[in-house]
Amino acid sequence: MIYTVTLNPSIDYIVQIDQLTIGDVNRMKGDLKLPGGKGINVSRILKRINTDSTALGFLGGFTGSFINNWLEREDIKTNFTSVEDDTRINIKLKASEETEINGQGPIVTANEMGTLKEALGHLATDDIVVLSGSKPASVPTGFYQELIEIIKAQGASFVIDTTGADLMDALEKGPLLVKPNNHELADLYQTTFNSIEDIYPFGQRLLDEGAQHALVSMAGDGALLFTQEGVYRSNVLKHQVKNSVGAGDSMIAGFVGSFTKTQDPVEAFKWGVACGSATTFSDDLATADFIQELLPEVKITKVK
Repeated sequence: MIYTVTLNPSIDYIVQIDQLTIGDVNRMKGDLKLPGGKGINVSRILKRINTDSTALGFLGGFTGSFINNWLEREDIKTNFTSVEDDTRINIKLKASEETEINGQGPIVTANEMGTLKEALGHLATDDIVVLSGSKPASVPTGFYQELIEIIKAQGASFVIDTTGADLMDALEKGPLLVKPNNHELADLYQTTFNSIEDIYPFGQRLLDEGAQHALVSMAGDGALLFTQEGVYRSNVLKHQVKNSVGAGDSMIAGFVGSFTKTQDPVEAFKWGVACGSATTFSDDLATADFIQELLPEVKITKVK
């Protein structure tokens, strides 16, 4: 079983207007409400590539009910921990430029955190837990590490998609996969990249410090996969870019969904690129049909 953990989900409220005028009444020409959160995105894409998962995390209030009901309509299993506060709403304002206003997230109590830990207390050795995204401000530093200890104590595997200290602290625990983009990788090691080749030693460093596999996405330059057998690069698919939200989550879903079936990281990389690219070329998360359409376009080359 694959489990996804989203500590700070949201309703993504997408508002479309022609032009934003500050200090005046603006009338929208369209709007859309979607379940948001990195782990939730992973579960939604996994479902589209015929891979089951269970979505965990914190949900509360009418906003939390909206998210849970949406996932149930998509036939995604959920086991969220209920919190007293409302799940946040993130506003994505699309005008001549795109503006985002993100909510802080709910106050999560110690008892609620304990309930989530208990939900992770019955894992099997072949289970994979995907830990994705930011934490609410009320969740203490080190909470991801507490979850990782629970996962590892049961012999299960974990994937982590976050940044900074949470990512660095997780490396020594041997994550199955990490996925920083090139900018996040540079920030992690306090450096800059002037070429794709500059990334190679730092991707390798992720492995040296404990990761089993590392994906580094590079937007318009494709992506890199670092494994103990070598470094691989994907081509760049040529379609109209529509959306960047959820592309990295889709890449993780494609990789993990394929890897659970094949244990082949290069084939999993191909699926990850197809899923991530399909979301980039879609208005929302990629559809199953579009992922299958793009899969033959993905070419993987060993570069090192």
